[in-house]
Amino acid sequence: MFTFIFIPFRVEYRERLDPKKQYIFCPNHFSYLDIPAVGLVSHNTIFVGKSEMAKVPLFGFMYGKLHITVDRSKLKSRYASLERSLQAIDEGKSLVIFPEGGIVTEKEPVLNRFKDGAFRVAIQKQIAIVPVTIPYNWIILPPDEFLLRWHPLKVIFHKPIETTSYTLKDIDTLKEKVYREIDEELKKNLSTEMINAFVTYPQQSE
Repeated sequence: MFTFIFIPFRVEYRERLDPKKQYIFCPNHFSYLDIPAVGLVSHNTIFVGKSEMAKVPLFGFMYGKLHITVDRSKLKSRYASLERSLQAIDEGKSLVIFPEGGIVTEKEPVLNRFKDGAFRVAIQKQIAIVPVTIPYNWIILPPDEFLLRWHPLKVIFHKPIETTSYTLKDIDTLKEKVYREIDEELKKNLSTEMINAFVTYPQQSE
């Protein structure tokens, strides 16, 4: 797809992933382009995403059939998605969960607070989490626009973080570790000059 739309892409692994192991991939989420970008991973993965994705014509139908959707405004839906995620792990799949819960940041590329879901599943199933940094997709396809801008795409799969020493009481500690890994990588890849070149925030009234 990226070749078709003339977007050069680069996938970087900070450590070789074991093809026989399962992982939970946790990427930052600033653009709808993040979904196909994370799809570049070689592992057999299932996405856990907002139920609104299933409403997108054609793509949404396939997404809803192949992946796990969740309506975060409904407790029953959140519980059902958690159960389906645990089942997918039991079936040998890896998961992609955007820990921010969707594109919710007010200022790209600033990470929003992480939700518990991905970390709860990882600890319960004792599966390693792989932080994923996608630094430039908010430039290529901003969340509130439909026209692509040209910029090379980059996906960084960090070293897996093992969860065997964690319990459910350590969710906040694990969240902070993954958050810090992604946030630091974003700052390495994005200079202040680059951010200012692509984003203009509204001026506050005096």
